[in-house]
Amino acid sequence: MATRPLLLLWVASPPLALAGAAAAVALLWLAAWTLKWAWWTPRRLDRALRAQGLKGTRYRLFTGDVRENARLNREARAKPLPLGCHDIIPRVLPMLHNVVKENGALSFTWFGPTPRVIIPEPESVREVLSNKFGHFGKPRFSRATKLLADGVANHEGEKWARHRRILNPAFHQEKIKRMLPVFATCCIDMINRWENSMSSKGSSEVDVWPEFQNLTGDVISRTAFGSNYQEGRRIFQLQGELAERLIQSFQTIFIPGYWFLPTKNNKRMREIDWEIRKILRGIIGKRVKAFKNGESNNDDLLGLLVESNMRESNGNVKLGMTTEDMIEECKLFYFAGMETTSVLLTWTLIVLSMHPEWQEKAREEVLNHFGRARPDFDSVNRLKIVTMILYEVLRLYPPLILLSRRTYKEMVLGGIKYPSGVNLILPIIFIHHDPTIWGEDASEFNPQRFADGISNASKHQAAFFPFGGGPRICIGQSFALLEAKMALIMILQRFSFELSPSYIHAPYTVITLHPQHGAQIRMKKL
Repeated sequence: MATRPLLLLWVASPPLALAGAAAAVALLWLAAWTLKWAWWTPRRLDRALRAQGLKGTRYRLFTGDVRENARLNREARAKPLPLGCHDIIPRVLPMLHNVVKENGALSFTWFGPTPRVIIPEPESVREVLSNKFGHFGKPRFSRATKLLADGVANHEGEKWARHRRILNPAFHQEKIKRMLPVFATCCIDMINRWENSMSSKGSSEVDVWPEFQNLTGDVISRTAFGSNYQEGRRIFQLQGELAERLIQSFQTIFIPGYWFLPTKNNKRMREIDWEIRKILRGIIGKRVKAFKNGESNNDDLLGLLVESNMRESNGNVKLGMTTEDMIEECKLFYFAGMETTSVLLTWTLIVLSMHPEWQEKAREEVLNHFGRARPDFDSVNRLKIVTMILYEVLRLYPPLILLSRRTYKEMVLGGIKYPSGVNLILPIIFIHHDPTIWGEDASEFNPQRFADGISNASKHQAAFFPFGGGPRICIGQSFALLEAKMALIMILQRFSFELSPSYIHAPYTVITLHPQHGAQIRMKKL
């Protein structure tokens, strides 16, 4: 008798009954998928890792260690470090620091339902980055994460190879060499601004963190977009806000479908993305049209990209980049190009203020080579002490403190069998600070360790990788280092500097390694 109402419903309205049945099936499927995603798969991966002898945190349903990580970060950020302390790991990565201390160097934590295994050995890191067998891929990024930049750094397989091939000409040494005058012009503008703000005694206090962000934003705007650099400056302002909002979203972003919720943060991130794309679509459209009409030049990164793309595709869209592809690569120019160099320069001035003896050595080298004249490309690359200092700053304060890869099939690495679906954390900052690799003074500033080059600086040739490694090594590393050298040289020519009493030593991460309370430096004109 109980089936009669259902039967009557079916007779009266077959589509309604079908819709109800479909909804019931969909709910059952969703429940089964959620159970597998949030419970069965994490438990299976946990057993597989522990069976290999690995130790780690206990999996918490849905959240993993996200809440604990957020709590530890809040506590760490409330406590600055002593001046001169370069042992920054407990502050910038408190969760991983505690896990390693409790469970050993090869241990794991949970980001939502995904285990993240820390890979502490340089040889294993080199094997992952070389990716000879193609089984260590980039993790799958959320929609929100891709807003910041979804260019060649995130692509895989043939798309990565095609984009890298098209981009390579723009970052060839001869092309970068032609950009040196732009670097110098932007540096002079910044230095003139500092000099004009000085007191009658020829000194002033400068927060160099926003100054270097403006400098590198100006450089990437001019070198990427040439005469359109004012439009470009708006992009880097928007991307700075987007990075901050993205960090906020990391507390909940692993929840499936969270990106689609109409939260205030999600809505603002979409607005920023829309504005960035609108600006870039206009710039790129004008440049492509001009190139087709024979009116464009290739003096900037965008011009080189358009030229290389046209040559590579030869009219076949499948062989080149679409406009949307070029938008993503331009977003990557901005974020990676601005962040890497501004972070490096900021920590370099902070560290040289803490170690005035090395500041004097660098200044003496610069004045011996150039006096007060503008540096030239060949001489810049012959500066040994300046190069040693920048390498040592990159070792102690790498812009990116870790890299991440994912296993897409069962793989053996360092004698451990990792199942598919595990994230591998390549902890740049852990390896850069490891005393078994760098010596007992690993947490001290000692540029002398690089006197005989990178390969002889430590006990393992793969222990220094601030720009990554393998075939996916950062395409813009030469650009970033040349820009940093030019800025540092011109500052050393004109100023001596020391930390302001208001400076608080508090490194922390917002995608890259930032000074939490700014970088207040006292500048004195020479």
